[in-house]
Amino acid sequence: MVKKKYLLITIIILSIFGVILFSPAIKVLSIQSRKLKPQIFYSTTAYSKGFVISYTHSVNKGRVHDFYRHTKDDKIELYKTAFVSYGAGIPEPQETPGAVFSVNDDDYEISGLNRIVPKLFMAVGTIANHTIIFDDDLSKNEVALTDFFEPQTTIIFEYKKISIIEYIIHSI
Repeated sequence: MVKKKYLLITIIILSIFGVILFSPAIKVLSIQSRKLKPQIFYSTTAYSKGFVISYTHSVNKGRVHDFYRHTKDDKIELYKTAFVSYGAGIPEPQETPGAVFSVNDDDYEISGLNRIVPKLFMAVGTIANHTIIFDDDLSKNEVALTDFFEPQTTIIFEYKKISIIEYIIHSI
């Protein structure tokens, strides 16, 4: 009788431990290869503070910084962009109601873009030198996306909840 009681308690404790480890509980920015499923990275900082994708513009060769943040419904919002000069693909402020254009010492900035997507897809460039900052502060360390993914790899950014065990295995 005592052995059955300890066995039952052990099963209950292990079940609770399993639920804690494997239930989606941690909010993250997930970055993964579209084709190679094992290539996944998670960031909790980018969930709470946003992230910045920077790249060299293909036409004017200047650096562009696109600022993203998490929305309440787990989508990704492009809320501002900063750049050194206009080129193809740089948004015009009048294209977006509420957008504000400003001239800074080192660059131009368009804020109030409010472009929301459920997932952000992009290809890691060979010449663009794509980098990410896991925060919305440009003074933080940039990480080259080619440190994690081969050039020309399509990657997917999305906000989601994951389990503790997934986070331990794939966190940056």
